[in-house]
Amino acid sequence: MLEALRESVCRANRMLPAYGLVCLTWGNVSAVDREHSVMFIKPSGLCYEEMRPEDMAAVDLQTGQVLEKGGRRPSVDTEIHLELYRAFPQINSVVHTHSRWATIWAQSGRSIPALGTTHADEFLGEVPCTRAMKAEEIQVNYERNTGRVLAETLRQREVFFSGAALARSHGPFTWGETPQKAVEVAVTLEMVADMAWHTALLCGGTAPHMMDELMNKHFYRKHGKDSYYGQL
Repeated sequence: MLEALRESVCRANRMLPAYGLVCLTWGNVSAVDREHSVMFIKPSGLCYEEMRPEDMAAVDLQTGQVLEKGGRRPSVDTEIHLELYRAFPQINSVVHTHSRWATIWAQSGRSIPALGTTHADEFLGEVPCTRAMKAEEIQVNYERNTGRVLAETLRQREVFFSGAALARSHGPFTWGETPQKAVEVAVTLEMVADMAWHTALLCGGTAPHMMDELMNKHFYRKHGKDSYYGQL
């Protein structure tokens, strides 16, 4: 089971440049096995083209300690991922990128508004942007506090599991049931961030939010208990 998860995490990381979501060695995918209390995550600074399943760093979910002696050093964002897993048991995989359009929204400190059905097919309501971090949160335990601020933002929402949030001045984070699903959410997020920016530009800086009825229809027909999207 663990080896299959390690392979899945490696494959999902290699999907990031394939979908144009990362440059150089930026970004990372992780996934967790809660039964064994282990997280696999992209190693720090390793080129995507060079990655193999055995390169994925194994980290203890509770302590954050690297589990394999002589293994790769995990991503510098490891503590962010761990905080999200600890805060939300329903999260199985996390993706972080610096994709262009989603990061533009993060740098603006603005949430991505729900303007159309492309957005609502994946996200119910706006994709939230976190508050600015305090100086002391940055100076001490920066990565851990980044995760905690993300978790704080998500707890304020009625519908948590819409799959994405923006860390202010930083970039997007997405999650899902599997590494591949979490990457799909990151791809969708980048598309709707691009569309929202251009729609707002066309409308003179702001654009009207879509009707709640239309948003709810599109989200719940795909994600609700009575969903009818896809094959049985």
